[in-house]
Amino acid sequence: MPMHSQHRQTVIERLKTSRHGGLTTTEAHDRLKEYGQNEIQHELRVPAWRVFLRSLLEPIIIILWIAIGLTLVSASYDFIVKNDHAHGMAAIYEGIVILIVILVNSSLTYWQKLKAQKSLDALSAISRHQVNVLRDETWQKIDAVDLVPGDVVDVKIGDFIEADLRWLTVNELQINESHLTGESDAVQKTRDSLAADTELGSRTNMGFSGSTVVNGGGIGVVTATGMNTELGKIADLLQQTKQQKTPIEQTVSALTKRLMFAAGLVVIVAISYDLVKEYLNTGTITVVGLMNNVSGAIALAVASIPDALPVVLSIVLTIGARVLARNKGLIKSLSSVETLGATTFIASDKTGTLTKNEMTVTRFFANGINFAVDGNGYDPVGEIHAVETGKDVQATDFLPFIHSGILNNEAQIQRDEIGNYAPLGNPTDVALVVLGHKAQVSRDDLLGQTGDQDRDILRILPFESTRKMMSTIVKVGNRYELLTKGAPDVVMRHAANARLADQLVDIAAANEVLEQQILSYANDALRTIAVAQRELTQDEALNATQEELEQGLTILGIAGIIDPPRPEVQKSIATLRKASVEVVMITGDHAATARAIAYRLGIVKDKQAQVVEGREIESMTADELFALVPDVRVYARVSPEHKQRIIKALQQHEQVVAMTGDGVNDAPALRAADIGIAMGINGTEVTKDSADLILLDDKFTTIEKSVAAGRTIFANIKNFMRQELTTNVAEVLSILLGTFLITRPIGHISELTPTLTTIMVLWVNMISDSLPSFALGYDEPEQDIMAVKPRDVKRSVLADHLLSRVLIRGFVMGLAVFVAFYWAAKSGMQQNEAQTVAFLTLVFGQLWHVFDARSEHTLFRRDPFSNPYLLAAVLFAAISSLTITLLPFFNTLMGTSPLSWQVYLAVIFLPAIPTFILSGIKELFKIKIW
Repeated sequence: MPMHSQHRQTVIERLKTSRHGGLTTTEAHDRLKEYGQNEIQHELRVPAWRVFLRSLLEPIIIILWIAIGLTLVSASYDFIVKNDHAHGMAAIYEGIVILIVILVNSSLTYWQKLKAQKSLDALSAISRHQVNVLRDETWQKIDAVDLVPGDVVDVKIGDFIEADLRWLTVNELQINESHLTGESDAVQKTRDSLAADTELGSRTNMGFSGSTVVNGGGIGVVTATGMNTELGKIADLLQQTKQQKTPIEQTVSALTKRLMFAAGLVVIVAISYDLVKEYLNTGTITVVGLMNNVSGAIALAVASIPDALPVVLSIVLTIGARVLARNKGLIKSLSSVETLGATTFIASDKTGTLTKNEMTVTRFFANGINFAVDGNGYDPVGEIHAVETGKDVQATDFLPFIHSGILNNEAQIQRDEIGNYAPLGNPTDVALVVLGHKAQVSRDDLLGQTGDQDRDILRILPFESTRKMMSTIVKVGNRYELLTKGAPDVVMRHAANARLADQLVDIAAANEVLEQQILSYANDALRTIAVAQRELTQDEALNATQEELEQGLTILGIAGIIDPPRPEVQKSIATLRKASVEVVMITGDHAATARAIAYRLGIVKDKQAQVVEGREIESMTADELFALVPDVRVYARVSPEHKQRIIKALQQHEQVVAMTGDGVNDAPALRAADIGIAMGINGTEVTKDSADLILLDDKFTTIEKSVAAGRTIFANIKNFMRQELTTNVAEVLSILLGTFLITRPIGHISELTPTLTTIMVLWVNMISDSLPSFALGYDEPEQDIMAVKPRDVKRSVLADHLLSRVLIRGFVMGLAVFVAFYWAAKSGMQQNEAQTVAFLTLVFGQLWHVFDARSEHTLFRRDPFSNPYLLAAVLFAAISSLTITLLPFFNTLMGTSPLSWQVYLAVIFLPAIPTFILSGIKELFKIKIW
């Protein structure tokens, strides 16, 4: 039988402990060995060194490893067979350069992973809590991690519950369990046994790890610790949930497979052609002929793939991560940066995410007048004003109501170490205290007055769940007053009259007015509390019983209290809807509250919008839930398992789902979503561990900014892919044209001489192409990025005419490179000079093209000076590429050679002509395919 369904004495006997003596030190030590420390086991992190090794086996990197293997084979052949040390060393140089490229890429991946983890560790750092535990018949303080089942613990207001407890005694004990249940209201605890099938949120005789005591105190016996607590069960469920591949990971993976296939096909075709050509010319295929083709094969293999893609992608995503950081978003995984841009549904918890998790008086009814209260949460700033216009309202209309509410109250607010206001006490009482501050009144101020307003607290009749009221007896000068607050229906039954328009109206006549106000507040999901008072004689004040005192009350007013929506959320939701991103509320709170908040925020447009509750989901089949989720925007009273089912059902509709939350109950759904978003200030450590994005300011509007940033990032990724792939097509085509069209020596150039050397190709890919490409990551979007629909993650990144544009531009650029090489050969240049001409033609061709690649349209549509990073990268790439043709070291390493100034001018400016002509034709004739 579960602990909550057993009598407390049976629980003590079952746990073999003592209510009055607790465990002995020896018993506690033995149980610590048996059950382990009282802590949540975090999922094992992948070591950074393993991340580094995994990056060495990426598909694109595998091709580079193959290229290194070919260089070693070529070098071995040159050294051993041909005894050609110069050519052999050139092959070794090629292999070393390729290895450096691999290590640079893997190091960037390693560095980013390490950096993100360090940021998370700094955010997650927490100190150990102490608990008051009964051991060896003595109350003592111990570390919470040393708690064991059977320990008897004592808690008071402000304490954390550090393990699951069965309450033995309670004294007006109220617990905030919103991290676990999603409900913002404090739970009144009892010690009575409950039915075995009582739901988690209704187990009032239990305390759960991670909860907070907001009122009263109690003594409980530990029933579960660590991973056996309800908190631990959710953490275990979280670890069983597999993390989804992000859309950009899926996109790049699909593109990589295609490129690998294309690269293999190109290399095989080129080698086969050369071997067939040798066979037709000589009647045989020799090892010498095969090895002579290896240099060209290596250059083709490297040219066929965007080997800088992982590096540039990491850098562009890092730029995006920095943008998010400026917007108070900590991204843990680089690939998740772009996921928000593809998001179509944001499933959000209510309490603490869409709302502040700070109970607040937003309206109250006093002296027959409806008042509205500005401001949100615990910050005691806001105006009080009458709802009805034209009324002559005085402070005396509401001050008696407020005075009574804050004097009959033991809660308070205080500034924390960073200057924010923190509550101490029951959330409802805290809401009244904040209301008092907004009216420029505090409990201390009232108790500090002198003369005929000198106030003393004589007696306090604490709140009890059975009578649902709290009362305080105050001496004011020579008078005595009873101040009472509680559930409106209960207070009204104990009332004789109500103060309306400065008149005392009989309660029978006032009932209709009061009930109308209560109903109005309830329709807006406001929790209500009535405030009343009564004049007493001295004898009554000092000697009357509770039952005698709480009769004949005068109702001063009714307060409407709610956990208010965050002020920025409504605008963010409207912006997201404009961007075709739907927001869905998934909460453990009550259906009426959830619907009212959703209506206020604009999540739903109908006050009677459909709300699906957890018990309904429980009875649904997977197919029934699948059919339901596209149209439902509010879910209430749901469990962590229900949240996961909703997320997965949306994903089955091919939606990209982001999930936000702050409580432990949100963590499994955050892991199941395409991107999990946790609150950095109020979020639990388990939630932060499971999230991809952590909001450092806990603002929903940061999500909106992150969506815009994600879309901008993907637009820039498409731009740099357009640039990278165009260059790859040009490289491959220029080498293939040389292979197929040059069948006999031209001047000093052999028919086996590749248009470009492998190291030249690597220079273009990693320097002159990549530096401008990642500078594209700083581009601002061409259009209102939040006015378009999210991208379809199922569509190839090469869709929307990108492939045709890449092929056309790449073909023209590659043809220009081959023509330049052919011209140089015909002009009588040496091999190194001809290859240098081809190399610089390619370099400046793609440097001019990058200004066209940054636009979905043409280079004429974008200001070339709007991105200073791009201008700097292009200038650096141009100067450095020219420099390596002049320095002897690079002449030896790369096979470059100095050229005449006339040729330099030609290779700098002539490659611009194709880009300007193609862009001009597209601009004039609106030809989309290029």
